[in-house]
Amino acid sequence: MGITGALVLLAVIWFVVLFVVLPLRLTTQGDLGKVVPGTQPGAPAELDLGRRLKIVTVVAILIWLVISGIIVSGAVTLCDIDWFNRLDCAEADGTGG
Repeated sequence: MGITGALVLLAVIWFVVLFVVLPLRLTTQGDLGKVVPGTQPGAPAELDLGRRLKIVTVVAILIWLVISGIIVSGAVTLCDIDWFNRLDCAEADGTGG
C-alpha cells in the first residue's frame, strides 16, 4: 500500500466514523423545548464539534492502524476476497491451476 492509498483509506475511515459519531448523545432543540425561531426542532442545541472531531480522529486512526496492518502484512489479499473469480490468482499464489 502506497502513501496515497494509505491517506485515502484514512480519509474514508475518518468520514465513516464521523457520520457514526455525530448523532451520538445529541441533544436537540426539540428535546429541550427551546426551539430558536427559524430553525428545525431537530437542530442540535449544543454540538461541541471540537470534542467530537477529536474523538473521531482518535478512533479513525486506531481503526486505520488495524486495517493498514492487515493489508501490509499480507494476511488478507485481493485474491482472498475475489468471490467471483475475476482475478487470475492461480499464478499469484503459485498453484498454477
